[in-house]
Amino acid sequence: MRVTDIQRCDVRPGLLVEWTLSPDTVEAAARLPEDARPPAYVQESHIRTARSVREDGLFVPTWVGAAFDVPGAVDLDALQHALHTWTLRHETLRSGFRWDGGAMRRFTLDADAVRLRREVVGEFGDPRRLAGHLQDRFDVAADALDWPNFIYAAVVREDCASVYMAFDHSNVDAYSLHRIPAEVHEFYAAALEGRTVEQPPAGSYVDFCEAERADADRVDDGHEIVARWREFVARCDGRLPSFPVDLGLETEGKLPTQKLMQDMLGGAGEAAGFEAYCRPFGGSLVGVLAATAVIVREISGTDVYRTVVPFHTRAKSQWQDSVGWYVGGVPIEVDLSDGAGFEEALRRVRSALRENRRLARMPIARVLRLLGAEFRPTSPDLYSIVSFVDGRTVPASERWDELHAYGLLRVSYGDQVCVWVSRVHEGLQFAARYPDTGPALRSMERYLERLRELVAEVARASAGAREPGALV
Repeated sequence: MRVTDIQRCDVRPGLLVEWTLSPDTVEAAARLPEDARPPAYVQESHIRTARSVREDGLFVPTWVGAAFDVPGAVDLDALQHALHTWTLRHETLRSGFRWDGGAMRRFTLDADAVRLRREVVGEFGDPRRLAGHLQDRFDVAADALDWPNFIYAAVVREDCASVYMAFDHSNVDAYSLHRIPAEVHEFYAAALEGRTVEQPPAGSYVDFCEAERADADRVDDGHEIVARWREFVARCDGRLPSFPVDLGLETEGKLPTQKLMQDMLGGAGEAAGFEAYCRPFGGSLVGVLAATAVIVREISGTDVYRTVVPFHTRAKSQWQDSVGWYVGGVPIEVDLSDGAGFEEALRRVRSALRENRRLARMPIARVLRLLGAEFRPTSPDLYSIVSFVDGRTVPASERWDELHAYGLLRVSYGDQVCVWVSRVHEGLQFAARYPDTGPALRSMERYLERLRELVAEVARASAGAREPGALV
């Protein structure tokens, strides 16, 4: 799905309907005993960061979501049944946390206790007003520090309904969002026809949290993985890496607002050519990272590019269909101080990823705790990322354009740059959150322009218009 925000996902007028967990469900959750399964480290870090920033006096919405159309005159009862069935399939959505002093304690509802409440909000004729209403509503209903922390909505028209589903990030990752349109469509079609969808149960992210944390807690500060991170953080001057361009940030300034930048880097042909050229080195992810290393050297003179690369942690098949936040990070360092060009950068990125790929299995929050450093979060993003996701193998991805399917970001506050490059059937899409300053805008515009140029140049080289090795 193309990554965007609620203002740019083709919001259209119609009758707004919402679904939230029913008051009886919320009341039942309040009476639940503790579930001994702990939060994942990434969940705990995310929620503690939100709490820390809130205590500093700033409300920073961090929800993510999915938007897509259901064609035709919608049957709201069938859609509600589909949303309810989908919710029950994923245990993390009926599991939350309470504070016990400084500790987070989990609770989890049984599936038979979960009910959705439907509310007709009213007609919206102005798309901007509707988009603003949805954003404000999602900010409250998908808050990291509250539960429940997700909400569903539909904007109903005679010829289709646009469905919006927003979640606190602790519940979902990009892969989870990618699968939502096909799954909800499947459950909706079954509800219309009065049948049940036969499929194996989805693995529980709550179970994964318990298993991952048990593994992480067996590691001490003398482990090789921790030593690797210690060396990396030391080379980043005791911090996790930021995007190495001028962002115009004040040293002791307030957390800045952010802007969204999005565009296509190239069409299907250019995306295929870029992938073909980079395939011997590991594919488009390696290509995007190598291109970034070359470009930031051009923009800022930074010879050594350091970043943390997101990788999924769905190592076992039981987690493939599960909704959750299955993401770890891999630290890499790409030294181009000798003036190396793009092709040599590809080799060096591939080498760095091969050397450090296994570090993704260790949650970064666990590593930071073992390092003993005071990483008190002051921003919702601990570090800058450049992420690549290929969505073309996701069920029904060939219909995403037709169904107006989008992955949604909440762009609010932050002092880091987060870049997402997505391979969709139509080509390569770029989206980024960046601090809303003049220098950051200029830096990001130059980065985007050069990245688009380099993708095109690499695609031409792949087609034989240039000799391999000639890229700079």
